[in-house]
Amino acid sequence: MPISSHEPPAAAESSNTPEHHEQVQHRAQAEPMRRLLSLRESVLEHLRTAIITGEIAEGTIISAPTLGQSLGVSVTPVREAMVDLTREGLVETVKNKGFRVVAMTDTELNDLAQLRQLIEPPVMHLLVDSIPDAAFTELTQLADACTAAAETERLEDYLRADRQFHALLLSFTGNPQIVEMATALRLRTRMYGLIGLAREGRLAHSSREHHALLAHLRAGDADAAERLMHEHIGHARDLWATGVAGVAGAAGVAASVTTAGGSGA
Repeated sequence: MPISSHEPPAAAESSNTPEHHEQVQHRAQAEPMRRLLSLRESVLEHLRTAIITGEIAEGTIISAPTLGQSLGVSVTPVREAMVDLTREGLVETVKNKGFRVVAMTDTELNDLAQLRQLIEPPVMHLLVDSIPDAAFTELTQLADACTAAAETERLEDYLRADRQFHALLLSFTGNPQIVEMATALRLRTRMYGLIGLAREGRLAHSSREHHALLAHLRAGDADAAERLMHEHIGHARDLWATGVAGVAGAAGVAASVTTAGGSGA
């Protein structure tokens, strides 16, 4: 499937009409945080999403020239994207063949979820009274973008907005190491249930947890924000990973986090 770098559309002749301005405003409200991506970024986001959602299966050997041809791009942005994906732990190099999608066991995915549970929920206490009003506006726009992408089954846009939301939120801890570590763990998570959930409309419902989280933080309720973040991360290892609640070892992850001193979901 050919991809592009999200070039802006050409201006219509009736660009000064009230109807045009209304359409532009509606698009801005629906996707306020979307920006133009370079061809390399577009290829990277496309491949990352395909791997995370399982569209490209674990163990698949990817040839950069062949994939570039199927995407309608040169081999260069594909190889550049593969270097980034190798760094993120999603693919590994295979001599004389290309790249292979890294397989993840249930134990490894549980370990990733446990690390996220140990890092992200507790720092909600650091965020209360630390987020300026202007940042709440930007975070709300990203939350809106997540919901809009989920409602229209645009998983690539959903995952990007979700990643940006959590990175921006965690940045107000004042600790860039937390942001870097949490983002790296998020990128390695597999979410094979997202496609089905989006088609059924359930992903949009889950994505509204971003708005609820912001409401807790605005109200200064760190305990409620921590509990919701535990649940939110649990979805990544449970409902979003498989499309079915109560499987994939999520209960075991929550229990181990609680034993370690966390406040269970």
